[in-house]
Amino acid sequence: MVIYLHGFASSGQSGKASYLGQRVKAKGIAFQAPDLNLPDFSTLTVTRMLEQTGVLLEAADAPVTLIGSSLGGFVAVHAAARWPARVATLVLMAPALDFSSEGLRGPGGADVGEWKRTGSLSVFHFGYGRVLPVHYELYADAIRYDAMSVALPMPVIVFQGTRDTAVDPASVKRWAHGRPNVTVHLLDDEHQLAASLSYIWAELEKGV
Repeated sequence: MVIYLHGFASSGQSGKASYLGQRVKAKGIAFQAPDLNLPDFSTLTVTRMLEQTGVLLEAADAPVTLIGSSLGGFVAVHAAARWPARVATLVLMAPALDFSSEGLRGPGGADVGEWKRTGSLSVFHFGYGRVLPVHYELYADAIRYDAMSVALPMPVIVFQGTRDTAVDPASVKRWAHGRPNVTVHLLDDEHQLAASLSYIWAELEKGV
């Protein structure tokens, strides 16, 4: 089974999820891309997403290939660390690994101080096609998790665009340094990795 975790203000019906899902299912492999926004985007937290992912991992018949995109990559790293026996391979696409310093630069370069002061941030939700509020607890909860120091025993494949303005490619290189089980593919692409999907699938197809 392949489980795909979407990014911030996205959904399990995103372009990347649909592209990969169609190809995985064509090979006769089960594919799940849960909507991590549920039950309410405004109260989204990493802890809640992590718990939702854990339910899927525990229900799987065998260890899965876990794919995480952007914020979903951050969640995937912690899920793989918490349930290592349930994850055969971890795949990260433009993962927001150094959350404490990068924050949520994706939503228009949000001012974290202002977000904390007001308690809410309005963002355009690409999955739902409209502007929605998200509470500051998302950020406060996220910085309690340290992806830079987690131990991961399984093979890890990372796809990172060199022209990504939401996730600093240097943070991905820093995270991968000293981890012999991590393979990093630096691609001439932006955060969405839309131009690299055929390459990404060609690499993933070798192992799924």
